Amino acid sequence: MGIRPAAAVRWRRIGALLLVAALAAAGAGCAEGTPQQAEPGPWQATPTPSTPSSSAPSASPSGQATTTPEESTAPSYSRWELGASPLPTTTAGYGEIRPTPRQLRVRRFPTVDLLPPPAEGRFASSVGSITPQIRKRMGETWSPRCPVALADLRYVTVSFRGFDGAAHTGELVVAASAADDLVSVFAELFEAGYPIEEMRLPTTADLRAAPTGDGNNTAGLVCRASTGASSTWSAHAYGLAIDLNPFLNPYVKGDLVLPELASAYLDRTRTQPGIIHADDVVVRAFARIGWSWGGAWRSAKDYQHFSATGR
Repeated sequence: MGIRPAAAVRWRRIGALLLVAALAAAGAGCAEGTPQQAEPGPWQATPTPSTPSSSAPSASPSGQATTTPEESTAPSYSRWELGASPLPTTTAGYGEIRPTPRQLRVRRFPTVDLLPPPAEGRFASSVGSITPQIRKRMGETWSPRCPVALADLRYVTVSFRGFDGAAHTGELVVAASAADDLVSVFAELFEAGYPIEEMRLPTTADLRAAPTGDGNNTAGLVCRASTGASSTWSAHAYGLAIDLNPFLNPYVKGDLVLPELASAYLDRTRTQPGIIHADDVVVRAFARIGWSWGGAWRSAKDYQHFSATGR
């Protein structure tokens, strides 16, 4: 389970176009690396940059269309203002656990491009060192007290499919030892058409934000203790874990659900795109590089979580 990825949502929606221009000019999204390419796969309908029709059915992991009663009446995009409604905070520091709002029971949001999308909609990737500009953007998600040095981390960009059917560019900070393997995983997910809502660097704003329980950011490095622990570093603190579509694949242990509004997605019989199931393309892709899935844990279930350390 990563950080609460619900902050700075309003900022990214308002400032996305300005940031795209700035990053393009500075070359911040063009770290050293060799681009890879792949074709779209069966998880996704024909790619289009336009808004998808509300009548389009969901796709199952096998590529077959499935429609639930909720999905049949769902809007093209969810009508919910992300990050706008802070939850009361518990003594444990989490937000109050509440039922999933109707607008988020079938979650669909378009991806805001913070980095230029890949050319011609094809998979592309880059792996580079942590530059001063990237370090500044990371903020308090890393500090010298962390168990991994900046020199042992890499800034990675990969293409991903959004829930809008288009190709986008995501960014992660991960351990240098895992960077190339993770690029190959996201290339496989891209080819399979597995959709991801958002993939951006967590920031100080995320760490300091009041919990809203509605975030869905796919992320890697965050220097913190394991969830529910105070003396054990999380695999995220080493850059050796990825949380994938966390709202659709929540963490649960006892009464604790994270994100706090994601309880509806504890029903793992759901087959809508983005939900991870045992032995599906996502689990197999990470297993290929030796990473395990938190959805197979016993004392807790962390359906979003993949790691090289088993925790």
